[in-house]
Amino acid sequence: MDPFLVLVLSFSCLFLLSLWSQRSSGRGKLPPGPTPLPFIGNLLQIDVKDFHKSFTNLSKVYGPVYTLYMGRKPTVVLYGYEAVKEAFVDHGEAFAGRGRVPVFEKANKGMGIVFSSGNIWKDTRRFSLMTLRNLGMGKRSIEDRVQEEARCLVEELMKTNGSPCDPRFILGCAPCNVISSIVFQGRFDYKDQDFLNLMEKMDEMTKILSTPWLQEDFNQPLKNMLEHMAVTVTDLFTAGTETTSTTLRYALLLLLKYPHVTAKVQEEIEHVIGRHRSPCMQDKSHMPYTDAMIHEIQRFIDLAPTALPHEVTCDIKFRNYFIPKGTMVIPSLSSVLRDNKEFPNPEKFDPGHFLDENGNFKKSNCFMPFSAGKRMCAGEGLARMELFLFLTSILQNFNLKPLVHPKDIDTTPVVSGFTSVPPAFQLCFIPI
Repeated sequence: MDPFLVLVLSFSCLFLLSLWSQRSSGRGKLPPGPTPLPFIGNLLQIDVKDFHKSFTNLSKVYGPVYTLYMGRKPTVVLYGYEAVKEAFVDHGEAFAGRGRVPVFEKANKGMGIVFSSGNIWKDTRRFSLMTLRNLGMGKRSIEDRVQEEARCLVEELMKTNGSPCDPRFILGCAPCNVISSIVFQGRFDYKDQDFLNLMEKMDEMTKILSTPWLQEDFNQPLKNMLEHMAVTVTDLFTAGTETTSTTLRYALLLLLKYPHVTAKVQEEIEHVIGRHRSPCMQDKSHMPYTDAMIHEIQRFIDLAPTALPHEVTCDIKFRNYFIPKGTMVIPSLSSVLRDNKEFPNPEKFDPGHFLDENGNFKKSNCFMPFSAGKRMCAGEGLARMELFLFLTSILQNFNLKPLVHPKDIDTTPVVSGFTSVPPAFQLCFIPI
């Protein structure tokens, strides 16, 4: 037999033996899963363009908790509400680590709030939330800042004069300006060159971080607290801008696709708010259909199908399986947001998923667009406020006119890194 072939077969046997020993150690065993190949693990069994479909098919064979090998290292997948809730909420501390993503490690060096772990993450999150809370409790509340930006957004949309436009840039400026107002105590004009440069750099960074870079080891220590603060502020801008602006873009696309939904929301706006004052957060409790529409948009678009990876911070016995410290964990948020028992016809866009038989807003435990547990999005409250105030302000002042017939509007998401983004589109903002 060819010596090279013997070497490859021998190495493969050793590799598989090593995996078997990991799965069935004396301390317990990892959850079941498909047999991995040497070096590449189970990568051939995963469709990177449709993680949800791959995870669903595997869950049918191996159950709601199973193991995949992304290369040589095991990754535990959580599928369905019960598994995600049990891990991230009931065992929150053990599952609170951040999984290693080399490209982000290279960019952030373990600093900031999004990609840090351990005490660095805990201290940074606590400090960031406290600081943002204090800034919002100053002369103007955070709601005041969002309302001001909503008015500026409406003014900017008025300048389009009802002509076809791509809303991406304008909808990116609005949430970015809210963060600027909180962090820097001031907003930028949409034509300010420094602001334009900031938006351009953030867009470039998002595109770079969405590319599949190769795995690299990371052993760089923190340089100083000053650099740590810079990374934290960058995290706030990136997370606070991209996710909200993408959701707003997707919302407009869906409202174009389903004009009957738009009409019901505008009817509710007219009844509760009218035309002569700006929307405020107190209005939301009197607008169940609008609230349901926004929830359904977040559920339907499935912005972060797998969220960012977690990592277990200690050895843990979970559902009679043994998960060793440092194991990466991926939650399938899609499986929660598209649970057909909780949401009948989950592939259909229907605000009724969040309304009871009397038309009142209905909460759902399966609503997890911000993830769950200790690592859930720190900016959830701000994002909810922005989505409500921006969308109601737009629909209070404009009718949305598509360039094609609604039935021809494509809402199929374009996968980009960790998120699903809407396809590019144009529309006309017709002043009411």
